[in-house]
Amino acid sequence: MIRGVMIAAPRSGGGKTTVTLGLLRAFRRRGVAVVGLKSGPDYIDPAFHAAACGVEGVNLDSWAMAPALLSALAREAATDRLALCEASMGLFDGAPAPPGRTGASADVAALLGLPVLLVLDVSGQAQSAAAIAKGCAAYDPRLRVAGVIVNRVGSARHRRLVSDAIEAVGIPVVGALPRNDKIALPERHLGLVQAGETDALDARLHAIADFIEAHVDCARILALADGGPNLHAETTPSLPLRPPGQRIALARDAAFSFIYPHLTRGWRAAGAEIVPFSPLADEAPLNDCDACWLPGGYPELHAGRLASAGRFMEGLRRFARTRPVHGECGGYMALGRALTDASGAPHKMAGLLSVETSFADRRMTLGYREARLAATCALGPTGAVLRGHEFHYATIAAPGRDEPFAFVTDAYGAAPAPAGSRRGRVTGSFFHVIAEA
Repeated sequence: MIRGVMIAAPRSGGGKTTVTLGLLRAFRRRGVAVVGLKSGPDYIDPAFHAAACGVEGVNLDSWAMAPALLSALAREAATDRLALCEASMGLFDGAPAPPGRTGASADVAALLGLPVLLVLDVSGQAQSAAAIAKGCAAYDPRLRVAGVIVNRVGSARHRRLVSDAIEAVGIPVVGALPRNDKIALPERHLGLVQAGETDALDARLHAIADFIEAHVDCARILALADGGPNLHAETTPSLPLRPPGQRIALARDAAFSFIYPHLTRGWRAAGAEIVPFSPLADEAPLNDCDACWLPGGYPELHAGRLASAGRFMEGLRRFARTRPVHGECGGYMALGRALTDASGAPHKMAGLLSVETSFADRRMTLGYREARLAATCALGPTGAVLRGHEFHYATIAAPGRDEPFAFVTDAYGAAPAPAGSRRGRVTGSFFHVIAEA
């Protein structure tokens, strides 16, 4: 067990992120050592969590991570801290899998012994919200729904009707949030606009915390969370994925920002050094590095600038002649021959892989993936099995003639199919790795 709560809802869009960010900042302002965790594959929310509480958190995924790894990551992040874990989608939503390995946030709460704080959007209903709360409380015997925050309340009368009905079924209501569109964060095609790009983010977070403190009993939530122990550092650091090199050149800027903190933390714990560089600033990977990693992100928003970054492109090509280079999703697009932006304009990319990608012909692709490496590369030896996900709108305009990076299946039992590209020491695909299987 860890000391904390799972902040969940019956569906997406119910207000989990607002509640999580507001509580993180509110507790920080009160002097509580707190950290944000995120259930499921998500790059954007954890950056907002870190901005709200001042501490980098971690993603926890019961489908991609073995229970021992998930528990170790949670313990490392929550040592001497209150953990607020934001659920993904609906509390019980996951993939077909053995019990405890579905990817549902319920699995994470059950494994870690976290009480559930349920956020209910009660717009358009009153007493019926109690049926939803009771159903969530009864659906999975592993869980304890410890409290409810009702969201988008229309009036004092509405609040009384909803709250009285929920408390009548034995679940305390610890907050009631009125409708408020003024605190909404800006969004983009993969979710929120990234934390580092959000205007006046600190002021926005203070406003969200003010809103939460005005309508939620924070002391009561702290009491709900205090059932677990106050952990101290223990065990050896976890290693979700072996380092791709001893000194890793890692692209880091607004175009390439999607890499999970648990991966970089694990690489450092294994003795590797991470050397960041910015393609958008026309920086190349340093020559004294022995591997280069281009994460996902938003290269489609910066395609023209990347195409004109001559030092970056030439330095990357020079690096790839003697050392491994890997690109995930956006990084894969940058390694290809061309990237067509949303307006239909093509931009020349590094040409280290022969794939051509397009953001003009958009199609959302998302879901869990299991990848078996087709050949030894920066991510491991031939046949190594990795678990992760895809989430992108870009499509492949021309696949090129490269060998596949891996043979990939999904969580629903699809036949393994070749995916991604491999040419020499260069590999890439739309697959985001979370952990070794």
